This record gives sequence, C-alpha cells and structure tokens, in this order.
Amino acid sequence: MMKRILILITFIVPFLTAAQLPAKPEQSNDSIIKNQQEITIETSKDSISNDLKKLLKAEGRYNLKDNEMAAKYDSLWLQELYESELFDTLYNDITSLDYEEVEYQELPTDTLKKRLEKLNQKTPFNVAYNPSLESVIKMFLKNRRGFVQRMINKSSFYFPMFEEELDRNDIPLEMKYLAVIESALNPKARSRVGATGLWQFMFQTGRMYGLEVNSYVDERRDPIQSTQAASKYLSKLYDIFGDWDLALAAYNSGPGNVSKAIRRSGGYENYWNLRPFLPRETAGYVPAFLTMMYIFEYAEEHGFKTDPRGEVAYFETDTIQVKKMITFDQISELINIDVEEVQFFNPSYKIDVIPYIEDEVHILRLPNKDIGRFVANEAAIYKHIDEELAKKEKPLPQLFKMDSQVTHRVRSGDVLGKIAERYGVRVSDIKRWNGLRGNTIRIGQRLKIYPKKPVAVKKSSGSSSTVNTKGLKEYVVRSGDTLWGIANKFPGISVKNLQEWNDISGRSLKPGMKIKLCKC
Repeated sequence: MMKRILILITFIVPFLTAAQLPAKPEQSNDSIIKNQQEITIETSKDSISNDLKKLLKAEGRYNLKDNEMAAKYDSLWLQELYESELFDTLYNDITSLDYEEVEYQELPTDTLKKRLEKLNQKTPFNVAYNPSLESVIKMFLKNRRGFVQRMINKSSFYFPMFEEELDRNDIPLEMKYLAVIESALNPKARSRVGATGLWQFMFQTGRMYGLEVNSYVDERRDPIQSTQAASKYLSKLYDIFGDWDLALAAYNSGPGNVSKAIRRSGGYENYWNLRPFLPRETAGYVPAFLTMMYIFEYAEEHGFKTDPRGEVAYFETDTIQVKKMITFDQISELINIDVEEVQFFNPSYKIDVIPYIEDEVHILRLPNKDIGRFVANEAAIYKHIDEELAKKEKPLPQLFKMDSQVTHRVRSGDVLGKIAERYGVRVSDIKRWNGLRGNTIRIGQRLKIYPKKPVAVKKSSGSSSTVNTKGLKEYVVRSGDTLWGIANKFPGISVKNLQEWNDISGRSLKPGMKIKLCKC
C-alpha cells in the first residue's frame, strides 16, 4: 500500500509544481510582452540583470515604480507655464507707453490715489500718485487683462523662491515684480540686445556675478542662480544710489545712464524728475514695475483669480546631481515625463543635454513625484544609458544608414514625441535635422527624418516625376538638373549615393554628363 502511495506522489508532484510556475514566454529573455501591465522575465543565469528589469517597456513606456505622491498636473496650468510669447508683448508695451489718459470707469482716480497712498506706506519704493502712473495702470487693467492673469498664474510658481532669496539679502520683497517686467516670468526670455533669463542679465554682467555660460549651460536661465545673482546686483546698486527707484532704473539701463540723467537734469535724484533724461525703455520701466505692484496687490479688487490650483510651486520640486551625461529625451523616456516638462524645470540647459564634467555640479530638477522615480532607479538608469551609448558607438546596420532619408508630412494630432517614436529616433534628432528651435510643428509641414526602424512608405500612383529604375543604370544630365532633383526622380537613391557612385565632390552638373544610378 505504501509503495502505491509513493508512486502516486512521484507522478502527481511535477504537475502541481509546473502549474504554480509562470508560463515561459516564447520571446527571448530581453523581449517585452506588449499589452500587459506586468512584464514576465526569465530568472535563469542568462537572463537580463535585475537593474535593467525595471527599465523594460510596457506599452511603449518604461516600467519604473515609485510611491504614489502628487496628482497629475492641470494641463491648462502647464500650458501657462510653457507660454513664451508674453515677453515680446510686454517689451513692446513698455517701450511704446504714451501716458495718454485712459478711460476706465471701474477705477476712479480718487480710489486709485487712496490705494497708492496705502501701498506707499508698506514699501520703500516711492508709490506716489501721478497722472502718468494712472495712465499705465489703467492701460494694463483695460487692455492687458489676459496678460496680467497669466502673470498671476505663473507667479505662484516663482514668487515663493524669489521672496526667500530677496529676504536673505535684505531686499524689499516687492522686488519680485521686477522679474515680471524684465522677462514676463520666462526663464528663456532673450532681449534684442542679448539679455537673457528671468532677470535679463547681459553676458558680461552675468559673468561678473558668477553665472556660467558655455555650450551646454546658460546659468542666466537658471531660476535660483540668476535670482541669487540679481539680489547681489540690486544690493550693490542700492549701495551706490541709496534709493530703490534709482536702483531699479540702473538695473535696466546701467548705472552710467542714471548718473548721466542726474547730471543732465541739474542734480535731481527723484526718478520722476529724472525720467525725461533716461533712455525711452527705462522711462517706462519704473511705471510698469509700480503698475505690476499695484495690480498684484489689488488683484482681487479688480476681478483677477489669485489662487490658481493645480500648479507645482518651485519648493515642490527637488534636485539630484547627475553622475553621467544624460539627455532630456532619455529622462522623458525612462521616468515617463513629457520632454516639455523636463525643459520647463531645467531651462538653463541650452541643447536639452545635462553634461557631466568632473569636479563640476550639474543638477536635474523635477517635481517631487518624478524625482522620486529617478532616485529609486538611478543605478538602472545609468546602466541603461551606458548600454545605449555602447550601441551607438558600433557600426550601424544597413537599415540605419543616414542616407535612408524619408519625409514626414505633419498631420492633425502629430507631436514631435509621437513622430519620433514612430521612426525610432529622438525628439532632439528631429529638431536638429530640421533646424527646429522649439517643439511647435504645423499641419502640412514636411520633416526630414532618418529612421532607425522600418517604416512603411506609401507609394504615390500616377506621379509623373517617378521613374521606373528597373534595369536603368545611367542618367543623362539635362539643363537645369541638380543632384537633389535627380535623386528625387529615382526612389531609393539619395544625393549621397550619387556623389559616391560618380565620385562627384561638388554639386555642379553639366548637360550631357552621364550619372551612374547604381554601384556598378
């Protein structure tokens, strides 16, 4: 009897054990099972490393895990943060102020005088009423309400950080409104003369106050470092002039222009008396600053929303020092965050690359919930980057040759990230190949792509410019022909092919010349 039981157990146990094991995937060890939330990976000696298991893609995204933290951003809020044309609007307004009377019944002059008087008691700036200031305030309230609301929205991201730094340097907290006037709170703002960043530093002035500018980095665009530099500069200007209004004017036009204005005015030191002797841009600068101060302080009284929700304040972000060179595209892919968000939180990196240089500190800033995923998977991320780099250094197979160019016509719903994924390339590649400075593309636009994975290309029917190349080995050049034009007549042939096959160094052709259409 005992012998029969042992035989039965021996027969059944393997089946029970096999039933408890996960099914072995038919794909190779490093393959990805699409359309599954969880990825099954072999655990044999030949399987992929534990670090890289975390980086395998599921449904096109890398499978990184971290504790749940904050809710998703409000898309409208992000759109506000990414907006960049506001700087040009503000610059044009300030330089074209005419100070003519503006009809705005919602703000009686008597009410404005009382509010300015009250505001003057709370700040070291000279906020005295005058008709010119009233004109500017009413112009913004009447004609620029959309702009003002967008500045209020963006301020909730930057102002907490500004206030902390200004307080540390004993500078009036109202100086935060200077960044609104300087850059419309756009860290990438660049003036017609090259002043850059939230605080609009010129190249040499930025260098004087410790802001590095090189091929990879422009610290004038870094919110924290530029704010620290601006605080030091403003403190120095106040030490020179002993008046915050004049320090403001000097910040915009330079100390030399303020000194000249004092001489030309006969010795006046009040900004409003000096204004006629200052450059036109600076003449509208302080009134615009005081206007922003007034509107922000009395925003609710004028119907503006002062508590936009869904934003991430600067103090709700965190940083990590990078240990290897990493691109914004890689960060986007590996931790599931839009490239545009990485760009917004890291505006000082000029070409969407965070460099690694020994003995120098370069940081990545992201919202807390996203930086957590990066830190939790840091070793795996760097290992993945190393493997990516190793692959790029090897000779590419024929399919990936750079002369296999295709043209992508932008359709409704297309974005650079989607196009890049389709062709197996990076967003930064598409931008470089097509000379794109931003991420905006328009319907109908043609993009040059060098795909890194097979792409089905639709063949046009009935096109007179398409020639049957079967058996055709030569082409006789006609008047007006160019290599580009000839290459377009023969699908699958590029300008580079024609140059190599015919040993042509330049692009000049002569009628009657015979051009080889194959490597034969």
